[in-house]
Amino acid sequence: MTDIEIQNKCKKENIMEVAKKINIEDKIELYGSDKAKIKFNEINNRSKSKLVLVTSINPTPYGEGKTTVSIGLNDGLNKINKKSIAVLREPSLGPVFGIKGGATGGGYSQVMPMEDINLHFTGDIHAITTANNLISAAIDNHIYFGNKLDIDLNNICFKRCMDMNDRALRNIKLSNREESFNITAASEVMATLCLSNDFNDLKKNLGNILVAYNTKGKPIYAKNLKLEGSLAVILKDAIKPNLIQSLENNPVIMHGGPFANIGHGCNSIIATKLGLKLADYVITEAGFGADLGASKFFDIKCRKANLKPNCVVIVATIKALKYNAYVPKEDILKENITALKEGISNLEVHIDNMLKYTSNVIVTLNRYDTDTKEEIEFVKDFVTKKNIEFAINDSYLQGGSGSIDLAKKVVEICNRENDFKLLYDTNLPIKEKIEIICKNLYHVRNINYSQEVNNKIKNIENIKKDKLPICIAKTQYSISDDPKKLGYPKDYDITVKDINVYSGAGFIVVYLGSIMTMPGLGRNSNYENIDIDDKYNIVGIF
Repeated sequence: MTDIEIQNKCKKENIMEVAKKINIEDKIELYGSDKAKIKFNEINNRSKSKLVLVTSINPTPYGEGKTTVSIGLNDGLNKINKKSIAVLREPSLGPVFGIKGGATGGGYSQVMPMEDINLHFTGDIHAITTANNLISAAIDNHIYFGNKLDIDLNNICFKRCMDMNDRALRNIKLSNREESFNITAASEVMATLCLSNDFNDLKKNLGNILVAYNTKGKPIYAKNLKLEGSLAVILKDAIKPNLIQSLENNPVIMHGGPFANIGHGCNSIIATKLGLKLADYVITEAGFGADLGASKFFDIKCRKANLKPNCVVIVATIKALKYNAYVPKEDILKENITALKEGISNLEVHIDNMLKYTSNVIVTLNRYDTDTKEEIEFVKDFVTKKNIEFAINDSYLQGGSGSIDLAKKVVEICNRENDFKLLYDTNLPIKEKIEIICKNLYHVRNINYSQEVNNKIKNIENIKKDKLPICIAKTQYSISDDPKKLGYPKDYDITVKDINVYSGAGFIVVYLGSIMTMPGLGRNSNYENIDIDDKYNIVGIF
């Protein structure tokens, strides 16, 4: 059965009953019978909760199941009578209609209603898109009506956005200049919402978004255009986390959706802190491989929110390990111990990198039915020889029952001493912070900067935004800046192609390689398969 067929055979509880399980039935706003907004500012519970991050090795183009594992682990913890809640990101329409698909898990480890979640959901991403484009419209409106702020048309640093992969929008011509679009998941407004602690913080941060420089090189912020009030109005509901449920009717919070190859790749601070108030174990994920999502979760989100994860789960699949040994996509499901021995280096680098943050690490193998006993034993032996815990995850086929071993080991690890630490001090110079990340996590030899990037760094220093954490934007398919460098590349050179400050969100974006902030759809994209019949049954979403 397909994911959507599996979901349709499961009994969906009324969302009010789901809310009762975490005692917030009087703190929700209903969006139909199966989803709700949570009035987070009215919840003051306190819980000595454990925070668990789910990350992964570098993925194949089809993803390796972090969301599936996160949902399964949450269901597994509930099966062993632990009060647990999963806190996840919202899907972007770009991947849904593209190749990767949605972000609601898979098989018997899903959240529902998966059609609504993968499409318009409760309107959060549409609101973020609208707020973003109001800023752009206001910039050009101000210029049209005399440009009192003396905005330099050649130094506007805020882009329009849309929640769809559309390569034609990478370069467009406006009436007065050239511009380009971001996908909404890469927008600063998305990041700003996700990194704000409450509504007042969001309003302040929106006003602090750098939109342009004037002709004398002085910064112009959204608040200079008197935008923060209108932006806050647009986002007044989007800031509230969403309550949904797993196929096993366990509560799940879903909120925010920044990409990790471009943005910081984590759900909102508000949602994570809300989860920590409502449950004893909070399971969250960070996008793409640990070199992107996990490192940004630690050095950006945890730093800002003063969070200390108690356990890190690294998801691996045998097909991704073989892919990292340059096995063609059409052959990665075939047994190949030789390739596995080579590709296991990618798991090694992610284990080594995570140990720079914490010793509380476990590797879980997201099992496929094509995995052989010999392949599984090889991976298990490799991990245990590194003195790292190992568990097989079968939640795709078995739901929470397939994650019980993982759940028990996570509980044990969470009870260990927490030695979590951050990778760098934000007070260091920008280039030194970049060097620490690139040499410690990406294992590079040299970092090159163009004169244009050096000038931008100087501008960031001049406006006193250089003490912010670094958000690396690069390919997700390699720890390097080149998607063709698979496995565990070392001692190579990289080039910083661009750098921008997201002063509202509170980080500096550093662009490596040929990363695009507006993806394109694939040759055989999923929009060809999605349909709806005369009874409003949707097919083709995965």
